[in-house]
Amino acid sequence: MKNIKENIGGILICAVIAAAATLLSSLSIGGFSLEVVGAPVFAILIGMLITLISPSLAERDALKSGIKFSSKKILQWAVIILGFSLDLGTIARVGGKSLPVIVCTISISLIVAYVMMKILKMDSKVSVLIGVGSSICGGSAIAATAPVIDADDREVAQAISVIFLFNVIAALIFPAFGHAIGLGSEGFAVFAGTAVNDTSSVTAAAATAESIYGVDGILSSAVTVKLTRTLAIIPITLVLALYRTAKAKKTEGGSGSFSIKSIFPIFILYFILASVITTVMGILPQSNITELYTGSFVPAMKWLAKFFIAMAMCAIGLNTNIAELIRKGGKPISMGFCCWIAITLVSIAVQLATGIFYIEL
Repeated sequence: MKNIKENIGGILICAVIAAAATLLSSLSIGGFSLEVVGAPVFAILIGMLITLISPSLAERDALKSGIKFSSKKILQWAVIILGFSLDLGTIARVGGKSLPVIVCTISISLIVAYVMMKILKMDSKVSVLIGVGSSICGGSAIAATAPVIDADDREVAQAISVIFLFNVIAALIFPAFGHAIGLGSEGFAVFAGTAVNDTSSVTAAAATAESIYGVDGILSSAVTVKLTRTLAIIPITLVLALYRTAKAKKTEGGSGSFSIKSIFPIFILYFILASVITTVMGILPQSNITELYTGSFVPAMKWLAKFFIAMAMCAIGLNTNIAELIRKGGKPISMGFCCWIAITLVSIAVQLATGIFYIEL
């Protein structure tokens, strides 16, 4: 509580901007739903525009610590709360069929990101964030990974901007593209769940596909596949944490001792615990408590996680120079494009190989 009181000014400005971003993302313009863009992207853009107009705002004593608190601690809280939306039992039952596609798309994205990093001589942290964001779940994966690799606000902003660009393109063109190449309705659900990054864009693409295909169930299946992908946050962050710890120990000449926190970030453990709680509640006998949990608590946690991510993205935007971001954006965009194309092609190829491609719901 002491930290929150000391940081209240910066936290409040981030919360207000996050609220405005959430409102913006619920609007439609000319039939185009701004939900495709998403509150986190609006929040980071608003933050960057404010800093462009008033560069010293984020450095003011009354706001600086609170903005930093939002970009670090609240970002971690968002990941923890996100765990409440993951029912491991449901994911195992429904998402299991898509597991080969998920494993292959995640692998190819990380491989392409690594190769492009070497070719383009890019910053390793930005490359990791783009690779993880493209392969797992966009902003949520970046939010979980950034503290693990100690990425700064500029690096997070670059990765989020790249992910946003290809999210919007995918949400707009994938429904018609999937139908045109003959993807079945279930095949498209798997395609959307594995080849589109952020949950909001997966939702938008799948909802549009339901209209094109004239079939219900694409949306729920696509979101389940997407949530199955989200679980990859756990092994990916563990591997990155172990690698970073081992590298630091080697750099320091083998001195020092390992701690649980240095090997595996505590907030990821809480994320796992939250998903376990939801899984247990899902298998308990039906009662007023379980109905309240699944019907009210879980949806509230989903909303709060998105809101906290928007707050954190706003804080990152307030600490980001948009002119510098645009000037240095060529290489990250090239990497994001290559990851996106590779994921798209591999998703389709694995579906063809496993027979999912033509299956109808």
